[in-house]
Amino acid sequence: MSTDPDMAASVDLSDIDGFWGWPIEERAQAFAELRAMPGLPFFAEPESGFVPRGAGYYALTRLDDIVEASRRPDVFQSRQGATGIADLPTEFLEFYGSMINMDRPEHSRLRRIVSRGFTPARMAGLHDTVRAATSRLVDQAIDAGGFDAVTDLAGQLPLEIICDMMGVPASQRAMVFNRSNMILGAGDPEYVADHGAGEVGTALLTAGAEMAALMRELSTQRLARPTDDLISVLTSAEVDGTALSPDELASFFILLTVAGNETTRNAISWGLEILSRHPDQRAAWLADLDGVTPTAVEEIVRWSSPVIFMRRTVAQPTELSGQALEPGDKVLLFYWSANRDERYFADAEDVDLRRSPNPHVGFGGTGPHICLGMHLARLEIATMFRELLTRVPGIHVTGAPDRLRSNFINGIKHLPCEIR
Repeated sequence: MSTDPDMAASVDLSDIDGFWGWPIEERAQAFAELRAMPGLPFFAEPESGFVPRGAGYYALTRLDDIVEASRRPDVFQSRQGATGIADLPTEFLEFYGSMINMDRPEHSRLRRIVSRGFTPARMAGLHDTVRAATSRLVDQAIDAGGFDAVTDLAGQLPLEIICDMMGVPASQRAMVFNRSNMILGAGDPEYVADHGAGEVGTALLTAGAEMAALMRELSTQRLARPTDDLISVLTSAEVDGTALSPDELASFFILLTVAGNETTRNAISWGLEILSRHPDQRAAWLADLDGVTPTAVEEIVRWSSPVIFMRRTVAQPTELSGQALEPGDKVLLFYWSANRDERYFADAEDVDLRRSPNPHVGFGGTGPHICLGMHLARLEIATMFRELLTRVPGIHVTGAPDRLRSNFINGIKHLPCEIR
């Protein structure tokens, strides 16, 4: 990739309508320039419309820096907010204060409890469920001929599996899908069209309250009449004599529906776009479906990097890449950039479905906050592409991705596809 030393000086990672609307190739070049700079670049915070603007943040763009920060959770903490640049107001923590926004020991306790729902035995038991759901969705796509790969295929699979796992009734699934879209797409007019800039915070609180209310209702039912779903497992699971509170369960449900949806949904969507642009990669995958699928899934996650960043707040004086950091400083771990770090990924902008090794951080860096549901995401992505490549190998994208307006999620809202 050619370099332009002046580009880094013109980049503003807080400019959602500017930088984050650039073509992917231009965004990648800008991050390459930031990785080449000494120290850590600093940026002013964007205006959020409902949270006071903070002092700014340092951008971690190199893989080594992100891995180092992820390994030191006592220094780089999450409790003041991991999923946004601004500090979360107290009222938001009621719904969005899940373990992703926690540090030890609270995070350790909560993760040990919810891990009961993601044991190897439970994951193994999901294979048939994922395969059946995928097959039905592909049946519908074949019948339709032309369809939206996001809303009709990629977005439906993870939502259905999560709702099945949790025991959410079919009558409530459209609401869950809509509210999770609003939470992830709060910066996109399509998902908050009825809310002005100053009302987005209210919309987020309302979405969180509705999902929390659903989970409290279902958990009350399961306490009286347990079943074999994840709600029943989590309401009865205890660690050191303590179980999840109703508020903790509600927050975990919001985290699971949002985080469990976006990685699979966007990886599948970007994967379809990749196969349409790279017929040689499609041919290589088709030629060795069993051998290539594991590495193909990792490469799709690396290249797409559905979660663009996570935030940490410095808790004690430290240094990273020669930059002195003080308590209260914010750092953003730009996974999207780290997954293109030329020190670790040769020809990083090229898609190589047989890439190995592939030390990407698409599921988060190392450390206690690595994605709890990454094995489920891998299963869903692999199953979907096995089904598509086996039954409709000629599936192709017919238009440009309609990208989500976001600096947090590398999302696709709509992707027209056809089967031939």
